Amino acid sequence: MSAEAVEKKGPLAGVRVVEFKGLGPGPHAATLLADLGADVVIVQRPGEIPPAGQRDPIQRNRRVVEADLKDPADIEKVLGLLERADVLIEGFRPGVTERLGLGPDVVLERNPRIVYGRMTGWGQEGPLANAAGHDINYISLTGVLHAIGRKGERPVPPLNMVGDFGGGSMFLVFGILSALVERQTSGKGQVVDAAMVDGALALSHMMWAFRGRGVWSDERGVNLLDTGAPFYDVYETKDGKYMAVGSIEPQFYALLLQGLELDPADLPHQLDTSRWAEMKKIFTEKFLSKTRDEWTEIFLGTDACVSPVLTWAEAEKNEHLVARGSLIEVDGTVQHAPAPRFSRTPAGEPGAPAAEATDIDTLWV
Repeated sequence: MSAEAVEKKGPLAGVRVVEFKGLGPGPHAATLLADLGADVVIVQRPGEIPPAGQRDPIQRNRRVVEADLKDPADIEKVLGLLERADVLIEGFRPGVTERLGLGPDVVLERNPRIVYGRMTGWGQEGPLANAAGHDINYISLTGVLHAIGRKGERPVPPLNMVGDFGGGSMFLVFGILSALVERQTSGKGQVVDAAMVDGALALSHMMWAFRGRGVWSDERGVNLLDTGAPFYDVYETKDGKYMAVGSIEPQFYALLLQGLELDPADLPHQLDTSRWAEMKKIFTEKFLSKTRDEWTEIFLGTDACVSPVLTWAEAEKNEHLVARGSLIEVDGTVQHAPAPRFSRTPAGEPGAPAAEATDIDTLWV
């Protein structure tokens, strides 16, 4: 199914989004908007649509127009397109769109109602605003990267989910939707400055709060949620696989001990941090006594908050994810279904990445 053939459904149907082609969180934000019904159009250089089988799955569900952003005539065409749009998404370094003649002042003058979404790692101002970086760099300055890892070991990069997508694209989407809501009252658009450092800090709100109350240490791997607690960690099983344990609340912890066939009277109190290492050793030995599937069966249907750690391939076949249709295939690639879900305006089936360009002059006319 081509992007042209997809009937736009979802709560954002009717919203028009222009996306300047980029990498990572900007395109991901555009995907999320497109999934929920927005009509998203990618502006990219001529001749950049790859052949079948090589198209980027993150560009699903939208159309493409071609324009040379160094050509004044094409710039004018893009401005004409932006006059008909509700949202612009760009992920260049600060000042680039201004030099191209597509900065916020110019675009908002042509279309005062447009929401101008800017996605960067460091933000539009500050000493590092024009510096290069990646997810790992953005979260390293926020304290987040330092906090992730085991005691006595190096920090562990959490893939690129905290900076790029959690702190980046999700906050860009949040900002865009907030601006669209505000526009209903004011009738005016505005600029959304979405910086991954800001978003990552917002995501770490709980840890900053714990730290402020004196219940979170800067030392890695000794805290409640960073593998310090024996009841919130990952344990290896007899077959070299793993189980995830998140039995924080007392009633859930009691069920954990029950499943492990451990008598609470033989253990230190759950919150006795001075003896967490001792408790972790006991749990480690217990989990090594059975396979992952055996432990899964033991805890299945209980509220112990214990679950198997699945690979990507195993997740595709997981009973719960299959029942919900959480993973779908688009253009031959398994990927997430539109999220979240809506009772009255459900999203449609995402279409494949565009196979050819659309004429920019005829779009939304």
